[in-house]
Amino acid sequence: MVNAQSYQPSFRPDAFEDRPAGRLNEVLVVGSPHLSTLPASFTPEMVEPLLQRLVKWRPTAVASENISGLQCDAMRRQRERQAEAVETYCYDPGAAGRAVRFDVPAANTEAERMLASWPAKPSPAQRRRLALVFLAAGEPASATVQWLRLPVAERRADGDLTKELAADLQARTTRKNETELVAAQLAARSGLERVWSVDDQSFVGAPIDEKAYGAAVERAWDNPATKARIAAEAALYAAIGRPNGLLDLYRAYNAPSLAAQAYQSDWGAALTEPSAQAHGRRYVAYWETRNLRMVANIREVLGRAPGTRLIAIVGASHKPYYEAYLRQMRDVSLVDVEPLLR
Repeated sequence: MVNAQSYQPSFRPDAFEDRPAGRLNEVLVVGSPHLSTLPASFTPEMVEPLLQRLVKWRPTAVASENISGLQCDAMRRQRERQAEAVETYCYDPGAAGRAVRFDVPAANTEAERMLASWPAKPSPAQRRRLALVFLAAGEPASATVQWLRLPVAERRADGDLTKELAADLQARTTRKNETELVAAQLAARSGLERVWSVDDQSFVGAPIDEKAYGAAVERAWDNPATKARIAAEAALYAAIGRPNGLLDLYRAYNAPSLAAQAYQSDWGAALTEPSAQAHGRRYVAYWETRNLRMVANIREVLGRAPGTRLIAIVGASHKPYYEAYLRQMRDVSLVDVEPLLR
């Protein structure tokens, strides 16, 4: 039997040297910690040095690790298969939808319609309306962008935008999450109107013994690379309160050496997990499927306006897969984030 990796296909898009017409799409992938897991010494103000650096790159689009409202709506229609994922990862647009009288698909259509004729200088009332529509569309990050672009005095309830919904939007501006504190802030400061939600949690594998599956993957993760990774991360977390402590964490999470260490501690270890049910390989199938779909969502965004400069904010473990998959595309130029973080 021929080893699967010994065959090299004749078609390899990344090996061609031709150039698409016009400006290439540029993608800057920023591997991020999940800010909700940082110690209590972390404060939203600590994100400022990172934001200042990212704004200087002048993105024309920002993507975040969130599931789109449309995909969450589709997942809700498969409750037996997707109930846990919906509960864990999906924003509930019910209150906003009732207020504006749109379901999720209709709200997405309305947001697209509004943006298609969006004025150069929208009024505060227009921004509040679009924020509400984005909430009903299941896109709270984009709603937060609209809220951040309002003068502080204009961040208030207005007509269908109830006091409760306005209070939720205001709370999101300081929520301990990289979507609000990094992606939404970056989009707003860059003069953009939305954040693109590109995560995907729709994977449904074959029925398995969940307890045995979890135990097998945990055993695979119990290795020297994982221990080294945990120790390094603990030291960085402990230093969060120091000047540029958060920026140092981002520098470490985006260092070239992280990809190999992450593979050795996580997916590579899982591939060699020896259970008869191949639990480790099932886990890697989920992980790779999810990343392929995330990158496909990014590619779709790039296709909306060829020549886009996109910053993707994503959990650091996704960064190696993002870049490996994006690199294969002839119309995408990857940009190294390290110089920007110095």
